[in-house]
Amino acid sequence: MTATFREWNRILMIIIILNYDDCHNFLLGALLAHNTRQRMIEATQILVARHGSHGTSFGDILAESGAPRGSLYHHFPGGKEELITTAVRATGARALGELEALRGASATEIAAGFVSMWRQLLTLANFTVGCAVAGVAVDAESDDLVDLSGEIFAEWTVLLASLLTEGGIPSERAPSLAAILLAGCEGGVILARAARDLAPFERVAGELIALISEATPAP
Repeated sequence: MTATFREWNRILMIIIILNYDDCHNFLLGALLAHNTRQRMIEATQILVARHGSHGTSFGDILAESGAPRGSLYHHFPGGKEELITTAVRATGARALGELEALRGASATEIAAGFVSMWRQLLTLANFTVGCAVAGVAVDAESDDLVDLSGEIFAEWTVLLASLLTEGGIPSERAPSLAAILLAGCEGGVILARAARDLAPFERVAGELIALISEATPAP
């Protein structure tokens, strides 16, 4: 006789109650391991965005994350490159999610929202970090990491072009305008970090938004 979902839940609860200490220790250990791994990923995202791939060391990652020594190869058997790969992929995925949240807006609103993502990066970190993906593209220690940065930039550009098309930009222009938006924001971030001032970024951002607005045909 097959147990129902509710019966299986009851059985599981009985097992947990009867073996509370073992289950508690197992679940706590799993949670701590997950938290350590996640902290290392997030620390690596920050450090690569700040110092580049080559400028990010094991010691920096451990200090930033508070992870115990020996945890790097436990969670990332491939070492530093595997950790940076994981961190940069996570950065790429998060940006895709933020872009998806703009779906359904006008092309001008999409451009403004995209610009806002980069503005927040600068202001929240007080101009101390840039783009982690760019940090790998210009400072990677392996061809695989350079290729990864290219893949992520391509994913961002394709999605941004799709959103712009849905927002009113002619499909034949959307890929080029998406590339201009991305390149402009990346460059604006570099200028703002160098000046420790938002003004250079805002000048670039204003022109980018105006460009998209002018490229959108009147209804």
